[in-house]
Amino acid sequence: MIKNRLKEIWAQGRPTINGWLSIGNPFTAEIMAAQGYDSLTVDVQHGALDYSMLLPMLQAVRASGVVPMARVPWLEPGIIMKALDAGAYGIICPMVNTARQAAEFVSYVRYPPIGQRSFGPTRANFSAGANYAAEANDEILGFAMVETAEAMTNLDAIAATPGLDGIYVGPADLTFSLHQGRLAPAFDREEPEMIEALQTIVAACKKSGKIAALHCGTPDYARRAIEWGFDMTTVAGDSRLLAAAAGASVARFRELNGKPATAPSAAKSAY
Repeated sequence: MIKNRLKEIWAQGRPTINGWLSIGNPFTAEIMAAQGYDSLTVDVQHGALDYSMLLPMLQAVRASGVVPMARVPWLEPGIIMKALDAGAYGIICPMVNTARQAAEFVSYVRYPPIGQRSFGPTRANFSAGANYAAEANDEILGFAMVETAEAMTNLDAIAATPGLDGIYVGPADLTFSLHQGRLAPAFDREEPEMIEALQTIVAACKKSGKIAALHCGTPDYARRAIEWGFDMTTVAGDSRLLAAAAGASVARFRELNGKPATAPSAAKSAY
């Protein structure tokens, strides 16, 4: 089986950068895969896509050597196993709030005797190379998302779950939950209590020998996260990067031509 490059990089003590794919299009995935990321995650939870797009997007990523991963919609065995069978080398599972849920997640990611994953890696048999059945448990990554106040209460127990590779922090939902909706969900939090929460998660991961991962909006914040001890940071994603680049291009055009930005008319906006 083809080895998981993320594990090799972490074993060398180096952090990794993960990209995020929310646009359901293989060509977009292929473009992102050519930019130098260590891994790319297809977002099946909030992305504008489903399984019918997940598989061809994983195919598009394969030629680059980037580690392909997927965030599944929920803690549900069917989609977790299908994403793995499609060739994902890592699964990020949202809203894991207890150690019991973390153990349940691990059981869906691992083959017996560790877990209960059903055998039938239709595409992974080819994309991941030979001996998949015997080596998948060692190469596939399982990340539980900590993004609620309940999960923070159970943090140490979640991090200590046998077979779990790491914790992936969703800062938008975590902020929303910890502050009971008083703060708008967003990345790159500056509130002292949120930075303390992130550092607490890192400490729990280090204590249990787990990978700590964080979703970031900018490379600068990702650098700070790495200094705190995070091993993997996601820096923006396809839809946000496209919007930012397009917005900057239009703004520069307006600046050079001395005209303010105007909203398209209703008739023009239909095209």
